[in-house]
Amino acid sequence: MNGTATSGASGTGLPGAPGAGSAAPGQDPDVLDDEPAGASRGERLSALAQQHGALVTLVVAVIAASLSFDTFLTGDNLENMAVSSAFLAVVALGMTFVIITGGIDLSVGSLFALGGVLAAWGSRYGTAVALLLPLAVCGLIGLVNGLLIARSRLAPFIVTLAAMLGARGILLAVTDEGTETYLVDKSSFFATLGQSKLLGVGLPVWITLALFVLGAVVLRRGRFGQYVYAVGGNEDAAALMGAPVARTKTAVYTLSGLCAGLAGALNAAWLVSGVTILGNGMELEAISAVVIGGTLLTGGFGFISGSLVGVALLKVIQNVINQIGSLDSAYQQVVSGAFLALVVVAQTWLGRRRRVL
Repeated sequence: MNGTATSGASGTGLPGAPGAGSAAPGQDPDVLDDEPAGASRGERLSALAQQHGALVTLVVAVIAASLSFDTFLTGDNLENMAVSSAFLAVVALGMTFVIITGGIDLSVGSLFALGGVLAAWGSRYGTAVALLLPLAVCGLIGLVNGLLIARSRLAPFIVTLAAMLGARGILLAVTDEGTETYLVDKSSFFATLGQSKLLGVGLPVWITLALFVLGAVVLRRGRFGQYVYAVGGNEDAAALMGAPVARTKTAVYTLSGLCAGLAGALNAAWLVSGVTILGNGMELEAISAVVIGGTLLTGGFGFISGSLVGVALLKVIQNVINQIGSLDSAYQQVVSGAFLALVVVAQTWLGRRRRVL
């Protein structure tokens, strides 16, 4: 388990849980718990690098891209990046909660595709059905994942892998082996959710930002967030201190399913169709964004804003490759994979350095 999350939190009695009111704005509460007033400069620098390294890299990448390509900072390009990032960001939001507990969810890519198809199919019966149907189905699959992992103590990798295959099977059954594509009426209110703009920015972007604000409040200020950190920091100690471990783990997988279903529904509203081939590899993109943003795969440490930065960084890298023109899309996967490996190595080194210091 991650050693950074085992310190007690003031006023909660939960290991790894952030103390209420202990974190300054923009600062992760775990860093405060782990970095006492007497911490050395090396410890502080390691903590800052672990928390804000992705943001610094993003700023450098944006500056380099804007100096290299005249079309990078144009309004159309930035808006396209923002809207296309919104759907991955919603999936990464749910994944952040899962990974902080020390788990993993491989089903989100299939749930994203399934949510989009169900939303497009349900749009013929109104916006409420288009939104509620994917949330209900994908949330139920997430709930089953959580119950099997938390109550039956099955490995998250195996459970969510089975859910990934099962969700893709449901998708194929609904679309007649993928041969039928359901379309959304462009004049419907559901299509408006995906295609309208507010202050010149696509509505899905505003919805995503609102969800991230809500997620940050829940994770940093709510009791549920304290439980999430505690379970990821030390599950046995959290249980001894009275944290509802099984209920918390079930809740985060349910939340992950809901986020994937909602992202799929918003994507269907944006494309005005339920595209059956979407979502392949999205689970790996979401995991990459979360880890690049500073959340540890071992659990117990992470923050919502970092995941948003991780998504933005991945999209900037992909956009730069597209701007080059001479490189095909395969290079996006190569660069993203290499960058993720680099981040994991850096996280491991920084974590060991903090413990040594």
